[in-house]
Parts: sequence; structure tokens; C-alpha cells
Amino acid sequence: MKGYWVCTYEKINNMEKLKEYALKAKPAVEHHSGKFLVRGGQNRTTEGINSPRVVVVEFKDYHTAIKCYDSNEYQEAHDILNGHVIRHHQIVEGG
Repeated sequence: MKGYWVCTYEKINNMEKLKEYALKAKPAVEHHSGKFLVRGGQNRTTEGINSPRVVVVEFKDYHTAIKCYDSNEYQEAHDILNGHVIRHHQIVEGG
């Protein structure tokens, strides 16, 4: 079964830092054969928090999704977000 990152942003305090993160995170995701299915765009909140941004990334399997998140390459990108965004990030298995 495939693995997915599902990121729901609650608050973005610094768009420049988010862009910096995205530029660094993209090669880490692609190195692990990740494919961005959703990156921002229009959304309508029907339940829960109103999110300014949602990102969904598909990986070949759940373990690869975890391996990418835990990689030094991705964690360096992730550190850029500290103090600049509030988000909910889950790694899920799916069809």
C-alpha cells in the first residue's frame, strides 16, 4: 500500500520561510520518489480548523514515507519551519 504525508497548516506566520522550506524539502521528497498530489490551491473547510494550506505527498509505500520524513535531508528543511508555521503532519497508509 502507498504511503502519504498529509499536512494541514493551521497558521503561517512567515511566507518567505515557507517558500525557503519548500525549495529545500522538494529535493528531499523527490529523492525518496515522493510525488506532490496537493500543494496549496483552493480549499473549502467543511469541518474543523480553517486551513490556509494543505499538502498531500504520495510515496510508493508507508515505510518510504517515514524514511523520507526521518531523513537528514528533509529534517534540515523541516527545521526552517520552526517558529514560522503551525501545522499538523501525519504519515498514513492508503490505497
